[in-house]
Amino acid sequence: MYPRANTLGILIHNNQILLEEQYGIHSRGTGTFYRPIGGTIELGERSEEALVREYKEEIQADIFVIQYLTCIENIYKIEENIGHEITQIHLVEFKDKGLYERDSFLVTEGDKITKAVWISIKDVLNSDMIVYPNGLQELLEEVIF
Repeated sequence: MYPRANTLGILIHNNQILLEEQYGIHSRGTGTFYRPIGGTIELGERSEEALVREYKEEIQADIFVIQYLTCIENIYKIEENIGHEITQIHLVEFKDKGLYERDSFLVTEGDKITKAVWISIKDVLNSDMIVYPNGLQELLEEVIF
């Protein structure tokens, strides 16, 4: 298996971040975990283009890509399988400012439906929440503080 190139969009409003809430097996066990909206970069696609596409596909929202933040290389193990993601992280905003008033969003990826919710950045940084990719919490500390 090869590393996967993906991209995630950090969307912050009123000291909260929009994160997809998932339940399942992950690198620290089984249970609830969170991640920003985003996904795989397709061949020939720039990370910004992939991010705009993923937001549209997953939560039916148009975004502006505001700023490139960093790349996080995430190597992890789930059960006996090694995963390796090279993740481009961008700061994004909704084009439609009315979307900031929504409490949650349905996230659709193929047949899988989850939800994205606003979570206090303080809770993300100061709790036992499991947030992926590894290194995202440290990045948030740098961006916010």
